[in-house]
Amino acid sequence: MSGIDHESADSVATTSQGVRRFNFVLVPKFPMLAFSCAVEPLRIANWLSGKQLYEWFVATVDGQPVVASNGLRLEPNGTIAEVENPDIVMLGAGVDGCFYNERKLSAWLRAIARRGATICGFGTGTWILARSGILDGHRCTIHWEDILQLREQFPGLRVTDRIFEIDGKRLTSSGGTATMDLVLNLISLDHGVSLAAAIAEEFMQERIRDGSTHQRMRIRDRIGTTDRRLLAAIALMERTKVDPMSLQSISRDAGSSRRNLERLFDLHLGCSPTEYYRAMRLDAARQLLLHGSRSVLHAAVATGFASASHFTRCYKKRFGRPPRSDRRAFSTPVSGSTS
Repeated sequence: MSGIDHESADSVATTSQGVRRFNFVLVPKFPMLAFSCAVEPLRIANWLSGKQLYEWFVATVDGQPVVASNGLRLEPNGTIAEVENPDIVMLGAGVDGCFYNERKLSAWLRAIARRGATICGFGTGTWILARSGILDGHRCTIHWEDILQLREQFPGLRVTDRIFEIDGKRLTSSGGTATMDLVLNLISLDHGVSLAAAIAEEFMQERIRDGSTHQRMRIRDRIGTTDRRLLAAIALMERTKVDPMSLQSISRDAGSSRRNLERLFDLHLGCSPTEYYRAMRLDAARQLLLHGSRSVLHAAVATGFASASHFTRCYKKRFGRPPRSDRRAFSTPVSGSTS
């Protein structure tokens, strides 16, 4: 159980030998993969043990069916008001979670937090927990695409880039398969490592990652090279895609000349350093537009574009549409929520 401190582990482990109930709260466009990765280990725990170790209840704010981000419709068991004596609540949200602002849900989360419930956000559920105020003073995480925006909007939070965080009674998962790792760690706390490992094997999961694991693949694995100068340059670009460096500075800090760096990029990646860096900065700008509150001009300036017109031309060339279309598409509240 490395990666989870003993105090945090004690706070989330079950305190009885009875059935433990997981309460899932889903909002529109919730991530089906992360939800499945949370509930399926509980089912397999019951099956392998031959006992009813876990049960689960799925709720929405109003008890109405909810549509996942993949378009599938899920029928809940009831409303959040029907979640009785919650031990652990897992709130799931997807791509629009940063815009979801349902006051009824926020008030309910604060109420159960005061009653001592363990509350988890997976996907952009972290964003909803932050907006409700119940993550204040706690470590948390979110999908790597949203880390910058979450830190910017909630500067008082301690946001990490780990796959999940367990900090007292506040749990957060970056989403996707990381949610399975989180739940397997919880099962391990409840019923031992052997059961958790057996569940992982049922899913043909090579290992159970702990909370110290970082989200993104190593750069060398992503681009398929081991050249230290190229890796160092790309690492610098990733760290400075917002507020970018000059290519001359990147070359120097990577231990290379600009000319040699251009040769390495062409050899291994089939493009120039300038093209690679520009694409990376455009991707960062798109994330600012999709998941944050920045204007097009703000996103352009933040990612090192000298003018909005130049930014718009580059953006349209890369994504096939102007930046304003993405800003409009993702800047309105989720249907059924209140701002």
